[in-house]
Amino acid sequence: MILDCTGMMIIISSPSGAGKTTLVKLLSKRNKNFEISISNTTRVPRRDEIEGKDYYFIDEEKFNDLIKTKSFYEYARVFNNFYGTLKNPVIKHLSHGKDVLFDIDWNGSKQMKELKLKNKLISIFILPPNIKTLRDRLSNRDMKDKLILKERMNQFKNDVLHWKEYDYIVINNDLEKCYEVIMSIIDCEKKGKKFLFDQSKIKEKISELIS
Repeated sequence: MILDCTGMMIIISSPSGAGKTTLVKLLSKRNKNFEISISNTTRVPRRDEIEGKDYYFIDEEKFNDLIKTKSFYEYARVFNNFYGTLKNPVIKHLSHGKDVLFDIDWNGSKQMKELKLKNKLISIFILPPNIKTLRDRLSNRDMKDKLILKERMNQFKNDVLHWKEYDYIVINNDLEKCYEVIMSIIDCEKKGKKFLFDQSKIKEKISELIS
């Protein structure tokens, strides 16, 4: 059977705490044609996370089996846990004309781009408005101790340096405004056009965040 995979693939990435997961959920909630690619992970669920909705929580042995069978589009080890995007559910959504949202990091984004997939693929990188906001967002999570917060803050600068690998950069200063910009980007891409954004403003924000 030949599948007509007409859907678009939309990668949303950000440093930890910048808001990509919240944005992906909002995009899916407000747009019936958007489906979230639910990743597999070996980490322990946070207190508000639901199996099969936020992630598929599996052990490391099962994860390694999926790697061996080449079942993932991409996978990576992040903060001592594995994350991976399974191919089959994504192909199913695309074959029904759905646009698939990927909540993945820069490593996963790079792997997917290297596959040169047939479907249209766009990538969007989300930045926090400032370091204080980022720290506050991370502090409000279900963190075991301050060492986890410190680890994520240390990783932040490395993650931000990959911004040039993305098609678009959006600053998440206000959730609603950020959502509207992302929707404008997607609408432009569907029409075969490029959404124009201020590169100089982005560069200034990057310098401010990593200084």
